[in-house]
Amino acid sequence: MIKRTIRELAEMIRCEADTAHAEVVFAGVSTDSRTVQPGNLFIPLIGETFDGHDYAAQAVERGAACVLWQADREGAPYGVPIIRVQDTLAALQELAAAYRRQLPVRIIGVTGSNGKTTTKDMIAACLATTYKMHKTQGNRNNHIGLPLTLLAMDEDTQMAVLEMGMSGLGEIELLSKLAAPEVAVITNIGEAHLMQLGSREQIARAKLEITAGMPADGLLIYNGDEPLIERTLEQMNVAKTMLRFRFGEQATNDYYPIAIMQHQQQTSFKLNVPFSPVITIPLPGMHNVLNALAAVAASKFMGVAEADIVKGLAELRVTGMRSEFLQSRSGATLINDAYNASPTSMCAALKMLESISSRGRKIVVLGDMLELGEQSEAFHRDIGRLLDPDKIDYVLTYGKLAAYIAEEAAKRYPAGYVRSFTDKAELASELAGMMTERDLILFKASRGMELEQIIKMII
Repeated sequence: MIKRTIRELAEMIRCEADTAHAEVVFAGVSTDSRTVQPGNLFIPLIGETFDGHDYAAQAVERGAACVLWQADREGAPYGVPIIRVQDTLAALQELAAAYRRQLPVRIIGVTGSNGKTTTKDMIAACLATTYKMHKTQGNRNNHIGLPLTLLAMDEDTQMAVLEMGMSGLGEIELLSKLAAPEVAVITNIGEAHLMQLGSREQIARAKLEITAGMPADGLLIYNGDEPLIERTLEQMNVAKTMLRFRFGEQATNDYYPIAIMQHQQQTSFKLNVPFSPVITIPLPGMHNVLNALAAVAASKFMGVAEADIVKGLAELRVTGMRSEFLQSRSGATLINDAYNASPTSMCAALKMLESISSRGRKIVVLGDMLELGEQSEAFHRDIGRLLDPDKIDYVLTYGKLAAYIAEEAAKRYPAGYVRSFTDKAELASELAGMMTERDLILFKASRGMELEQIIKMII
């Protein structure tokens, strides 16, 4: 983590610091008074419903070594050095960018509509076999989380994998300029954030902002099955000298998978290159194979040996609620893929379920897909039309939008095999009553639906 004196801090950001405390040392940064550790620099942020300045005294009580303070705020705490800035959020970002420039770390940025967290975890697993590695924890991938991730890096970190999320134009550009990645990965262009951006073309433009902070000779790794990426690249002012590498299912890509073998909780495949080793990932589904292709490309560019890439992917541990296999009380196998959902990721999850061999029934529990704008009903109905009674035995939905999925699926399924709910406890009770030990049950919905609560009820 960052460790500096106030004098050194004053050289890194625009601020007013008391010279009497110039040699006071802080270690680490916190924006949450509840989690401040002794010696931290506390940075109070201002949100729509809170003002971190109100909790600065609490941060001092917990041992904060010094506090940034926005100049237009009153009531700075006593007994601790105060560093005054014009805007505490801008100062946090400025400090993170300055710290990143002081380190020799090489950075890989990862974005995309779906799969970015899993891809980040895959790349990190490969890099960790060879280097001292740092990665985004959880979903700290926004204008606050990414700076905090940078500031949490140890000074001897060799490689970092940073996830970059967004909800609108300009956000990933900011993150890319803060992190200055040498390599960028775009997993795909889906429908998430259609409500904010209006079209997939605008989503592609937003994702390609990841190139904004890259060097002219950096490497852009992207899904070559998505024509929008190359079309948008040509429209944007992206350095022509930047290296480009494409992955995907189609044989026109630089990497595509061959010899794929699907198992319930893992997938094996080879690359389309001579003497490719068998690569095994502890995840099912073609979408995870594609994520692995991007991870292999990024890791090879960073100098990881092929054998170590194979080892890293085989030992992968992914962030929770992403193709997570669990057991219910009845013995049924549950696939918790409920961290988030869009039409693209929903289709991928359904294909994954269909591809898994199972001696029992296959059941889906699907919830609302949020932030899809005016096309929301149509997208949900499209998912309902995809459901095949020959491949998936029962369909249970939760939420008002997911009811459209049920409405369309019911046109193809026998009576009683599609059921729609607006109450989680009722759905959980119904599911618990019908499950058998051989059943395989997929849970998929947007984060706001908190579908994991149903899983907890039946586990």
